[in-house]
Amino acid sequence: MKVKTSVTLPSTLLEEIDRVNSNRSAFLEQAAKMFLDHTARRARDRNDASILDRNANRFNREAADVLEYQDLPE
Repeated sequence: MKVKTSVTLPSTLLEEIDRVNSNRSAFLEQAAKMFLDHTARRARDRNDASILDRNANRFNREAADVLEYQDLPE
């Protein structure tokens, strides 16, 4: 369900929007969805980085252990 709303934007921004898409509602809906997706992705990335940081020492120890078993050419 869509709800009618009103926003106040600078005229210069509206001119730029109109150059890209004459349907302002569609443009702003797409822009809002993209922004929300981007925001959620950044939050997930920060969470993933935090998990990796908390476990970095253990991961490095495991990687070093695996490398000891590899027969690498000299």
